[in-house]
Amino acid sequence: MKGMGNMMKQAQKLQSKMLKMQEELAEKTVESTAGGGMVKAVANGRQQIVSISLEKEVVDPEDIEMLQDLILAAVNDALNKAQEMVASEMGKLTGGFNLPGFM
Repeated sequence: MKGMGNMMKQAQKLQSKMLKMQEELAEKTVESTAGGGMVKAVANGRQQIVSISLEKEVVDPEDIEMLQDLILAAVNDALNKAQEMVASEMGKLTGGFNLPGFM
């Protein structure tokens, strides 16, 4: 029975560390660019886009589709990088265990 109590304490400690890490990750950001840096997207550890920047030269009223494609590329890459950042940090904390509900 003592082993079960220790396991519960360890689980609570791990959960507390994970919550703290999630808060810290929300403050971290990753950046992605497309079009040779003409479009930039920044995402946080909550996998939210926090900013999009466009260089004036990429805004061509005659080619809106290209601008849309560049924005999508930058945003999707930023979100992928954010997911990788979260997975990497959680992996460090959990030692590689696959814990559902924490990603």
